[in-house]
Amino acid sequence: MSERPSAEARRRPLAVAITGGIGAGKSEALGAFARQGVPTISSDEIVHRLLREDDDVRAALVERFGTRVLDGHGRPDRAAIAEIVFADRGQLAWLEELLHPRVAQEYLRWRDELARRPDPPAVCVTEVPLLYEVGGEKRFDAVVAITAPRDLRARRSPVALEARERRLLPDDEKARRADFAYVNDGTLADLDAFVAGVVAELTPRAA
Repeated sequence: MSERPSAEARRRPLAVAITGGIGAGKSEALGAFARQGVPTISSDEIVHRLLREDDDVRAALVERFGTRVLDGHGRPDRAAIAEIVFADRGQLAWLEELLHPRVAQEYLRWRDELARRPDPPAVCVTEVPLLYEVGGEKRFDAVVAITAPRDLRARRSPVALEARERRLLPDDEKARRADFAYVNDGTLADLDAFVAGVVAELTPRAA
């Protein structure tokens, strides 16, 4: 009888990143992959968890900004932090330097956990808004860029686009560099159909 393969020898899921502009519908696309049965994780969810649970992150924030960035329970307040960093590119760069390595470490750990399962999934998907801006595409096997017309993105976004888009790659550049690109200006069924096609194309590559 042959021995079962070790965890290290098991198949690693093909790693896919979703990226795109503010208000393009990246989270909707992530949900569409989940509806296809694909394991998913969001960088924004990881950031929420780091702010809520990571004592080193909390200490660094207080050292940098003072207690004004804490809420009534002594936890980092995302709104208070955003008010500071989106008005100051230097402060934003500092925050990204603090968080991005930790976020990457978290989703790489998640991918390793998936690979150690007895029956690992063929594909896993991570939402990474600043993928190209931080050089994160090198960590992934394929990239899906989600775009939408600017007026539609403006209606979807709770904050003004201008203040947050100055440092971002244009949507057309992201679409050009991605393996798959989708203009998210239709129905949820349209998005689901696109994602189903991506999954169908990627799954054989993972075999």
